[in-house]
Amino acid sequence: MNQRKPALSFWQIWNMCFGFLGIQFGFALQNANVSRIFQTLGADVGDIPMLWVAAPLSGLIVQPIIGHYSDRTWTRLGRRRPYFLVGAVLTTLALLFMPNAPTLWVAAGLLWIMDASINVSMEPFRAFVGDQLPTQQRASGYAMQSFFIGLGAVVASALPWILAKLGVSNAAGTSGIPDTVKYAFYAGAVVLFGSVLWTIVSTREYPPDALKAFDIEHPADDIDIDRHVARRSGLVWLFAGILATVLVAVCHVERELYLLTAGITIYGIALLWLASTTSRGMAAQVLTDLFAMPDAMRRLAWVQFFSWFALFAMWIYTTAGVTAVHFGSSDTHSAAYNEGANWVGVLFAAYNGFAAVAAIVIPWMVKRWGLRISHLINVWLGAAGLLSFLLIRDPNWLMLSMVGVGFAWASILSLPYALLSDNLPATKMGVYMGIFNFFIVIPQLLAASVLGMLLHVFFRGQPIYALVLGGISLFIAGLCVLRVREPTNQVAS
Repeated sequence: MNQRKPALSFWQIWNMCFGFLGIQFGFALQNANVSRIFQTLGADVGDIPMLWVAAPLSGLIVQPIIGHYSDRTWTRLGRRRPYFLVGAVLTTLALLFMPNAPTLWVAAGLLWIMDASINVSMEPFRAFVGDQLPTQQRASGYAMQSFFIGLGAVVASALPWILAKLGVSNAAGTSGIPDTVKYAFYAGAVVLFGSVLWTIVSTREYPPDALKAFDIEHPADDIDIDRHVARRSGLVWLFAGILATVLVAVCHVERELYLLTAGITIYGIALLWLASTTSRGMAAQVLTDLFAMPDAMRRLAWVQFFSWFALFAMWIYTTAGVTAVHFGSSDTHSAAYNEGANWVGVLFAAYNGFAAVAAIVIPWMVKRWGLRISHLINVWLGAAGLLSFLLIRDPNWLMLSMVGVGFAWASILSLPYALLSDNLPATKMGVYMGIFNFFIVIPQLLAASVLGMLLHVFFRGQPIYALVLGGISLFIAGLCVLRVREPTNQVAS
């Protein structure tokens, strides 16, 4: 006889989500300061997207693997928590080393390590909510994660600016990296490890047998794919990838596009392998789940695609855009540039702060308008915020732009997961959450491949227009969410 998963108390949900405070602390330090570190170490603005490509690539590779194995893990520490711990240790070490990188390529390598380590912890945290909470509490659980994401990132993003106000030197030292940035990363290492450790020691997990006993509407049956369809799809993707590669070579366009064409080609080869293999190993199972994903995930993929393209454009180009347009300097050693870069940290702190507020408001919005309309409203507020960067000239007024961005950020981190969660089997929650991450990573890879070219061809290389493209992308994401069916049994709480 099936049992129903018991509801958790407010403080139990608080404890299980508290680790996201530290994860986002590290993630926000990365987003707000890595472009600055790259420029300080000699990177050209046009090369920054390719240097950032390590981050989404690591997520593309790491998250499905971690999801697959965490679904099958059971130790004395539990199912997901061993991955929380390993990811926290590795990320802590990366945060300590990043601001001391001696060269540009060392910094790029550390970004890869840091982002991969964050993903080791982050993906199981997403599945953790699905494991622990019944359907009617999942929207609140993901909103609580958004609250901690916003709260942690507020301090992390503004920390160099705060340290400068407290008297810590913001001047470029012998390494070019100001002390404000170094001490911010050191503090981030402490906060990240401590908060993840709190979740590990204050929570418990259901063992596999208990999960199977709960009322699961979507059992994890083995999926049999149509091999002919997989083979045909593989040939189409392979041909498209090869053709696109040839066109990039013949037309002598930006080399970053090879990254995109290579991804298309590799996916085609993977599908051809899936159509012919008899393997039931990790790679075959993940590809099978990807190829035969639930319809809700397929529709939400487009929402995620346009949302994360916009976010990646913002993370890459806000520092370069604001320092050039609103502070009038692209010289990384000038006082104006470093003042502007610190102000970007404050703006990033602000949108995360507004996201924490939005996380409190979102459950009310869902109760009143439903998941789809609430998400549409929020991402359109974000679109307006990014588009306003082109119109506003006083940097202080950019704080108003961050209100819209904050609501969009909180919504992107919660409502798509609430829309999706009812369609996933509990025993495969990890791998499906990892696959869902593909539609976060792919637009980031696309952004890294084409944003530099688009700015060069259409906008004379002015980075502020990357934010305009991001605003348009968020508007499209809002339209796409209307194609997703509203869960009939989703209750905001």
